[in-house]
Amino acid sequence: MTTRKAKAKAKAKATAKAKAKAKATATPKAKAKAKAEAEAEAKAKVKANAKGAKFKTQSTRRGLVEVQTVMVKSEIAVRPLVELAEFDDCVRVQDAVWSYDVASMVTQKVFLLASQIGGQVIGAYDGDVLAGYAMSLPGVRDGKAYLHSHHLAVLPEYRSAGIGKTLKNAQREDALARGIKLIEWTFDPLEIKNANLNVTKLGVVIRRYKRNFYGASTSPLHGGLPTDRVVAEWWLESPRVVAALRGEVVGVEVLETVALPAAVGVWKSSEVDRPRAREVQARNADALEAAFARGLAVVGFERDGEGNGVYLLGKWSEGA
Repeated sequence: MTTRKAKAKAKAKATAKAKAKAKATATPKAKAKAKAEAEAEAKAKVKANAKGAKFKTQSTRRGLVEVQTVMVKSEIAVRPLVELAEFDDCVRVQDAVWSYDVASMVTQKVFLLASQIGGQVIGAYDGDVLAGYAMSLPGVRDGKAYLHSHHLAVLPEYRSAGIGKTLKNAQREDALARGIKLIEWTFDPLEIKNANLNVTKLGVVIRRYKRNFYGASTSPLHGGLPTDRVVAEWWLESPRVVAALRGEVVGVEVLETVALPAAVGVWKSSEVDRPRAREVQARNADALEAAFARGLAVVGFERDGEGNGVYLLGKWSEGA
């Protein structure tokens, strides 16, 4: 009897200890810590997979158009998307990235149409998981075809692994294979990381500013501010684009600059500091619009050691 009682007491003690441990790990602070650790582990895995990756291309057919499928020598594979189930994956990634309400979401059918009418839907897969995608729509201006890249989305846990640039390169290869020389897209000029990717690493130029382009946004990323956008022009065969993609410094003659404080991203997400972000947005909108009206273009972007950004403006001619 004594032995049974001792075993029962030991079991009860162990059970109580396990419950206490489970309760401790269920606290909001513990959950946040566990989530952060999991995200850090996922990012480390993706960086390890993507680091030093080399590419090869394979030709496939989509209708009458030959598309370049870029395969990364790691767990990340980039390919055109054509199936409804793949477009469902795009919708899920879109929701994870922007958290729009239902009325603002791009639906499965729109992705389907984009893939069928001369646009692009390109995905980056980590095994069976869609880590990111790019979606473009076809357009015509001055009698010339171009692509408008409407979405470039990468899951938070896969960011800073080079997937965004890889998707842009895949868009470029597909466009050039079809004789298309220009891809455009809009982006928030307050986003320093995006500005650096677009201008410095991809070699885009900017000559147009659109105030509150999309109207009111339901995405938390936009911080309740007007959806001001600049139009990135990616002239795919221009010397500056070719040089930027090689990682070379593109030489520019800087005539004017427009500053962007590093803290603006934090200000956007804070109800208290959001008016400061709005002041920067309005001031830079005036400065960029005035420069564009004088024939200048954004031809460079720099960041300092504290994370502040600077738009560099100068002269630019199409194809340069």
